[in-house]
Amino acid sequence: MATGSALSTGRKVFISYKRNVEPDHTLAGSVFAALQHAGHEVFIDRTLRVGQEWAKEIEAKVRSSDFLIVFLTTGSSDSEMVKGEVEIARNQAAQSGAGPAILPVRLAFTGPLPYPLNAWLDPLQYAMWRGEADTDRLTQELVAAINGAPLPASPLQSKAAPQRDGAPLHSAPLPPPGGGLDVDDPWYIRRDSDNSALRMISQQGVTLVIKGSRQMGKTSLLVRTLSAAIDLGKRCALVDFQMLGQESLSNSTTFFRRFGRSVAEGLDVPLDVTQSWDSNLADSQNLTRYMERQVLQALGVPVVLAIDEADILFQSGFLYDFFGMLRSWHNARANPLKKKIWKRLDLVLVTSTEPYLFIDRDHESPFNVGEVLALSDFKPDQVAELNDLHQSPLFPPEVDRLYDLLHGQPYLTRKAFYVVKSGLTPDQLFSQAGEDAGPFGDHLRNYFLRLLSHPDLAAALKQVALGRGCSDRKLAYRLESAGLVKSESGKTVPRCSLYAEYFRDRL
Repeated sequence: MATGSALSTGRKVFISYKRNVEPDHTLAGSVFAALQHAGHEVFIDRTLRVGQEWAKEIEAKVRSSDFLIVFLTTGSSDSEMVKGEVEIARNQAAQSGAGPAILPVRLAFTGPLPYPLNAWLDPLQYAMWRGEADTDRLTQELVAAINGAPLPASPLQSKAAPQRDGAPLHSAPLPPPGGGLDVDDPWYIRRDSDNSALRMISQQGVTLVIKGSRQMGKTSLLVRTLSAAIDLGKRCALVDFQMLGQESLSNSTTFFRRFGRSVAEGLDVPLDVTQSWDSNLADSQNLTRYMERQVLQALGVPVVLAIDEADILFQSGFLYDFFGMLRSWHNARANPLKKKIWKRLDLVLVTSTEPYLFIDRDHESPFNVGEVLALSDFKPDQVAELNDLHQSPLFPPEVDRLYDLLHGQPYLTRKAFYVVKSGLTPDQLFSQAGEDAGPFGDHLRNYFLRLLSHPDLAAALKQVALGRGCSDRKLAYRLESAGLVKSESGKTVPRCSLYAEYFRDRL
């Protein structure tokens, strides 16, 4: 690890970038030297050490920094470590109100950022670097920004910064794994849950819950469900709770109003939600009245309201008010006085966490009614199908070996085919699978970094990796929602052999 000597007037700066690739690596060194020369204390990761000390130091340095400089390229924007470092900075700011200010830098990269980086970084001013000739200018701009000056708007940003309201839809000859897949993407693998979702959305007045751990394809299934609804003539609004802002999670009125405004924007109805707000009524009553009068009655057509990242609200103080309201909307479809209006509304909820761990009042939960679709890992024949789609880079015995290693985990399976098609040999794929610098290293290190913030989860996962299961039901479900373990014959076991080997060696 390399750190600079802090001067009394210096600020603490963390540089986040995609390691061991260019131009990220060289530019990071130049910015590091310039900031040090300006008297700032700079952290830049140049020696990835295996083990807990490295991961703890990364998290501690991000949290204690005054500034986080993040380099954005096609590769770094798909890096889970870069995403993890940005998320730590955002969480620190939300918890303390004094977390590191984020300074995004685009390195000859003008494309849209993948979700959730687009939600976090698109609203921020960023610097642009187009080549070596821009290095001196960039370092001067960053020094000035750390000293209090704003980053200057780039020509691209002044025209139209690449922004998207929700999760990205990738469509490329060979898309890198991660994010949602376009509805026409030829690499999409249909599962049983697809058929169930499309059958449900073809009806009217339904509640659909899409449930699965991280990187299971929830977003891809959601966009296909909404696409089918649009084809049926339904009006659709997608509200991502991550887009409503951290501060809204601490204030009920702010959250309910922002939610209503997001629905209005999605459906292209009048935006002034406050016209329906009565201070004598609860926020849930106000939003219900708005939905009934200014949305469902006004439109007069079937409406689909989809909520992504619903579990973000589980930690708020008003989760029962909001989710109880959704349950009342579901129940209103059976009310003879209300059903004509409320049967126009379909609800689609997407969650990665077991709701009953947080909503223990069954009659107030919208997650235990309608149809619940739990997304499953790819089956062996689906992994073989992916191999065929990628023009068979693996022989049949290697496909079986890949399934034994990853057990069909959708993201890792796609990643395996992506790196093999990008030049890694099958032998290298398997021999380097569990290494920090291997094809899955970025993914594994990010998980390891997150676990260090939750010692109880780390200890529980260690026991699972050692084959001892997990007796704490809540910890087991938290690990399952994170995508690290699964339940098999009543016992908690590692999600796949890769996780078992990696975390057994490091925890």
